[in-house]
Amino acid sequence: MRRRISPIAHAAYHDLLQSLRDEAVSEIRGTPTRVERNGKAYWYDTYRIGSDVRKAYIGEDTPERSARIARLTEIASAGAERRSNRARLIRILRAEGFLGVDAATGSLLNALQKAGAFRLGGTIVGTLAFRLYEGELGIRYSVEQAAQTNDIDIASFERLSLAVEDVVSEPLQRVLDGFAFDAVPSLDKEKVWRWKQSRSELLVEFLTPSFEEAEELKPLAALGVYAQSLHYLNYLIADPIDVAVTYRDGVLVQIPRPERFAIHKLIVSDRRKEGPNGVKAYKDRLQAAFLIDVLADDRPDDLVEAYDDAASQGPRWRERLAAALKRMPETQARLAEAGVRLQM
Repeated sequence: MRRRISPIAHAAYHDLLQSLRDEAVSEIRGTPTRVERNGKAYWYDTYRIGSDVRKAYIGEDTPERSARIARLTEIASAGAERRSNRARLIRILRAEGFLGVDAATGSLLNALQKAGAFRLGGTIVGTLAFRLYEGELGIRYSVEQAAQTNDIDIASFERLSLAVEDVVSEPLQRVLDGFAFDAVPSLDKEKVWRWKQSRSELLVEFLTPSFEEAEELKPLAALGVYAQSLHYLNYLIADPIDVAVTYRDGVLVQIPRPERFAIHKLIVSDRRKEGPNGVKAYKDRLQAAFLIDVLADDRPDDLVEAYDDAASQGPRWRERLAAALKRMPETQARLAEAGVRLQM
């Protein structure tokens, strides 16, 4: 039987998340300005430094963000109380057995968040993102599912990274240097996209979608790094969600929507095939099966929409989905129960 976090932990997590969203708005130092571009609207913090007028990207315009900006004075005045309350909420979550992340990962995510990596479009993907669905979906993981990853993968759209017209407040190379990470050389020594921590096996990688046949290194202007481009990644990181990391008084990061994560894992599990990557393909299928089982009960409409979106991308996408699901009869059945019309 699937294990759930307690109602107390569920409530504490969502209070923590809302408080972190308030905190993000409270950091506005000037005048919030709404800018329309290419049919979309974005918020910027417009402020002066001496005679210079500067803009810092806040995020895409949403009803929730607009409502928070309208309450900016109220939110800003309650900063100290809010931070104290978040620390209390995190103590509750830990007492309730909330998994969270280890201190080393939490401190690094906190530094990346403070530099603006997630505000400027960075989205955590991979196993770390999977672990962070705990609060979003109200679930507990088994020991095997909760195994710590040695990779932190951060993905962003190249076009978004240009469009935000803002950059991280501190170069990410410097942030990573502070945690004893060394650049991993690539074929083109000028294009660094991976860093490895000298005292551990921890690896930080930056990724971006590939819209071409080749999967080449691409610049992420806002983050000041290069990224490895990958096919199918555009589907995964479309419309990401905020989640709270339970480190100190909380860290706000972005991860993919769980239904997209699950379907994407099916696709990449087939792409890896067997052989040297067989363990990774098995892990992909395990994570996909777990999330699909949860979503089939709790969010079947989201699961149907995510599957249909992937299947509509073309025959190669449908072939990969079908090949993965042939190995996973129980997951096939769960998708069908959720209302997904499988294209096998």
